[in-house]
Amino acid sequence: MSGGFQFFDIIFLALVAAFIILRLRSVLGRRTGNERQRPDPFRPAPPQPAQRAPEALPPSSSGPLATPGPAPGSLNAGLAQIKVADPTFDEQEFSNGARAAFEYIVTAFAAGDEAKLKPLLSTEVFDGFSAEIRNRKAAGQVHETTIVRIRDADLVSARMEGTTAAVAVRYISEQINVTRDTAGQVVDGDADRIAEVTDVWTYARNTRSSDPNWILVATDATH
Repeated sequence: MSGGFQFFDIIFLALVAAFIILRLRSVLGRRTGNERQRPDPFRPAPPQPAQRAPEALPPSSSGPLATPGPAPGSLNAGLAQIKVADPTFDEQEFSNGARAAFEYIVTAFAAGDEAKLKPLLSTEVFDGFSAEIRNRKAAGQVHETTIVRIRDADLVSARMEGTTAAVAVRYISEQINVTRDTAGQVVDGDADRIAEVTDVWTYARNTRSSDPNWILVATDATH
């Protein structure tokens, strides 16, 4: 009798095992040899086939363009040369100083103050200004200049000549100019008229010099 129970036990266990196997196969699937292998992070990756380089695309008219350098002989090219010779050169600082220098020199010239003019002018320019001042004094005349405003002070050219930097500035100003005789009578100009004056002044400085000041080396005025 006990042998019969053992037989049924064996059959029962066999059925349970078969059931478990079927459940595992339904969950894990059957290996067919085509399954993707799980990568081994310690195994070197197999060599990849060489990729063909993409063909160059034609340039697009709407794509970014290379920024060209300043044209030779242009203002920007000249300023770049000056900055190479003198890294402390600052365009905006120079422009501000040029405005102040213009008003200072014009006022000193009108007043006949050669002592103020001499340190700011080249020998040639100072000689011209000084001769005009002496002529006025000899004639007993007094020149008056009132700068109403400096409308523009634009840098128009820049260059290096050896170690000397030169920058030209075009000023457009509004002025009242009048010359009077010893009696105070107007002999030239109009005390009630504001005239627009365009001046082109060129300043220069030796970039090897320890003196940071620029001097006026050329003038040209149009009334």
